[in-house]
Amino acid sequence: MNLSNAVIELDLHGLTVDQAEKRVERAVASADGGVYIIRVIHGFNRGTAIRTMLNETYGRGYDRKVIRVRPGSNPGTTELMLKEM
Repeated sequence: MNLSNAVIELDLHGLTVDQAEKRVERAVASADGGVYIIRVIHGFNRGTAIRTMLNETYGRGYDRKVIRVRPGSNPGTTELMLKEM
């Protein structure tokens, strides 16, 4: 598996929650069948509102492409799982 194509990184530093939500929606909608994870980089201090939005929106089944939401490798990232690896 080519992991460079399986993971999309989306940097949302400096965006409002509304702006971030629109960017995430576009990324999820445009992700093809080869994408397993959308790694959202939102930051820790000011990014907690975006993290909350991701968990509340995608953790509740807003989009059927997202099978689950999980914390990233650090508190400033959240991963949207589209497929199991």
